[in-house]
Amino acid sequence: MPLNPTSTGLLIVDLQNDFLHPDGAYGRADQTSAAISALPDRIKPLADRIREKDGWIISTQFTLVPGKGGEPFISPHLKTLRPFLKKGDFQPGAWGHQLHEALQPADLSISKFAFSAFYQTHLEWALRKAGVDTLIVGGIVTNGGVASTVRDAHVRDIRTIVLSDGCAAFSQEVHDRAIGDLSTVSEIATCAEALEML
Repeated sequence: MPLNPTSTGLLIVDLQNDFLHPDGAYGRADQTSAAISALPDRIKPLADRIREKDGWIISTQFTLVPGKGGEPFISPHLKTLRPFLKKGDFQPGAWGHQLHEALQPADLSISKFAFSAFYQTHLEWALRKAGVDTLIVGGIVTNGGVASTVRDAHVRDIRTIVLSDGCAAFSQEVHDRAIGDLSTVSEIATCAEALEML
């Protein structure tokens, strides 16, 4: 189906400096992936087209909320998986929290605290106010933040198009399996196909 650009948002999930940049939290811990690192440049032409067509660029930023003394609140399961996370990582307003420079600026920025960008955030409210009824979704990780957000959009009757080559996980096998699973609740397209739809 064709897209109405003015009611379409490119939802960029968690493409932040702390995930992507060598000096970010994951880069310092050598938790990198070539597929993930390639995403900003792959998604940029689509972001540029959305801007040209007066659509919306929406960025979600994974967030660790600082508590007393600045020590972040970290869920136990995340602390087990990522023991290298520390004070200052994914901190609101900090450099590491920001959208990758190749994709800036965003029209809407959503701080998120769990996998889904809808969980305890103002994303749904902002989409309704902006008149956005369709989301083209790219970012990381396919089986985590992307999958949870897309499923939550689905139950809210928001049309989604997941970018099969605009998302990535820490392994190709996991990414491919997640894309297959998401095809039951979302349209799937490459970045080039999404450009054609616009």
